[in-house]
Amino acid sequence: MNRTAEITRNTNETQIRVAINLDGTGQQKLNTGVPFLDHMLDQIARHGLIDLDIEASGDTHIDNHHTVEDVGITLGMAVAQAIGDKKGIRRYGHAYVPLDEALSRVVIDFSGRPGIEYHIPFTRAMIGGFDVDLTLEFFRGFVNHALVSLHIDNLRGTNAHHQCETVFKAFGRALRMASERDERAAGTIPSTKGSL
Repeated sequence: MNRTAEITRNTNETQIRVAINLDGTGQQKLNTGVPFLDHMLDQIARHGLIDLDIEASGDTHIDNHHTVEDVGITLGMAVAQAIGDKKGIRRYGHAYVPLDEALSRVVIDFSGRPGIEYHIPFTRAMIGGFDVDLTLEFFRGFVNHALVSLHIDNLRGTNAHHQCETVFKAFGRALRMASERDERAAGTIPSTKGSL
């Protein structure tokens, strides 16, 4: 049975709908109103083999902050719902991804506890019209609502677009690994506590 979820989150600042299939093929339909964010979400879908359908409307006339953060929040909520009771999942996932001169590592743990270590020394403040500070806001929103531990490290890079893209690609691959079913652990919770 596919692990799917659909979450709608409406505030005075944003209206967001996220539909996800963790057992998908990387299909995506993305319209957040923030083109660079759509490009990064596409990386998650394609490299994570996760089907994503995300529609967002926000107060981008002010700036992109609320939309980017709230998409991260809503995606985190959807992943938490789709992953279910976590029985039989691998729990941990990691990936190193290069793009030309850039190299990033992402490690994720479906621990049930939100935590983020984030180290991206961006070489410039803007990627086109996208403020690189919003990358942290996206992942912090995701972590707090997916209840995962997430370590993000850009190990090298001089092109800010490449730095960011390697992070999102590695995140997609790490998420895919951690959420995969482990046949040897079928029906068990991957924790000595017996719960996550």
